[in-house]
Parts: sequence; C-alpha cells; structure tokens
Amino acid sequence: MFVRTGPRLARGFFARPAQEVAPDLIGSLLTHRLPDGRILRGRIVEVEAYLGDGRDPASHSHRGATARNQAMFGPPGRLYAYRSYGVHTCANVVCGSPGHGEAVLLRALEPVSGERAMRAFRGLGEEAPVRQLACGPGRLAQAMGITLSHDGVSLLRGPLALHAPAPTTPPPRIEAGPRVGITRAETLPLRFLDPDSAATSPFRAGRRRKGGAAKNRPPTR
Repeated sequence: MFVRTGPRLARGFFARPAQEVAPDLIGSLLTHRLPDGRILRGRIVEVEAYLGDGRDPASHSHRGATARNQAMFGPPGRLYAYRSYGVHTCANVVCGSPGHGEAVLLRALEPVSGERAMRAFRGLGEEAPVRQLACGPGRLAQAMGITLSHDGVSLLRGPLALHAPAPTTPPPRIEAGPRVGITRAETLPLRFLDPDSAATSPFRAGRRRKGGAAKNRPPTR
C-alpha cells in the first residue's frame, strides 16, 4: 500500500533539546525497510523526553557515558537501542548536541503499512487488536523489527527513518504529562501523546515499596 509522507527528518530537527523534539515527533512516521524489501511504517503517537547534562536522574545518561548508553552521547539523529529488564528492546532518538546525552523514547505508534509483518514479529494472529501491536516501547521495537543491532545507527540515511507527515495531514492534538513507570523525576511533564489515538499506553506509576515509599531503582523506562 502506498502511503504519502513528508520529507525525511533532517539532522537539524534532532539537534535541539529533547523536550522540544519530543512533541514534534507526535504524528511523524517511523519507517523500517527490511532486508527483503518489505516496508514497515507507523505513526508515532506517544514519546517521552529524557534530558542530558545531569539534569534528569531518570535518564540513562545521568551518570555519564558507558558502553551501554554510548549512542546517547553521539550526534543527533541516531538511534539509541537498549534492553529493558533483559527482555524488551526499546528505541530512542538521540537529540541535542553531541556529548549531552539526550534522547526521546518512542513509546507507541499506530501501524500504517506492513501490519502483517508487524504481527509476525510480535507473534500475534489476525484476531489480536491492532492496539496490541505497538502500544508500549518494547512492543513498538519488536513490531518494527528494531533490535539491539540497531543501536547507534543513523536515522538520517539507511533503512530506518523518521518522516514528517504529509503536508495535507491535520496536525494532531498533543497532551503532556508525567513519564511512565519511573521513580525518579517522575513528576516532570516529559511524556507527550496524541490523546485521540487508541494506541497510547496507560499511565503506570513507578513501583512502590510497602508503606508507599518509591523504590529507588535504576531507570529502565
């Protein structure tokens, strides 16, 4: 199926603070051209910004560069992929200036093309609701065929890309709120979503200990 899109997002789009890039990603189209020529495409409907320069204790970059988060400190417009809880791959878009460690987590999308392949990647049959395909960062990466092997790849060229919506597409409504499932800096309104989409993930507060105190665990998003 032919889907009209706008231009591929350029480096300048990503070379801004993550909290500015994040809402502008709502409505954009994530595209993955698979090695066999199939094209997966989905409309981004939910993201979270994670800040750099030590300003955000929930960010993977808060304590500096490591072997795991090195891509976060690279040039903007690259993908930062990591494994959450040793199970799910999560995909982030690197933003800001090199060395700052800022990124936007891709939390949910609506399938636009390649839904059959997305269902196969997710292990879902035709009877499963569309919402289950890419609601949540782990599901999104799995549905789009994104793995740890994509950590550090450029979104400015190659098979993975982010495109602006077609010029005739009405702009989405955007709401902001606290990020999901974290216990540090949990009140910052850095989660952005399209409230008219059924594909967004439900809010989930950070895990709590008995007695109501937040469990102080490393951020995993």
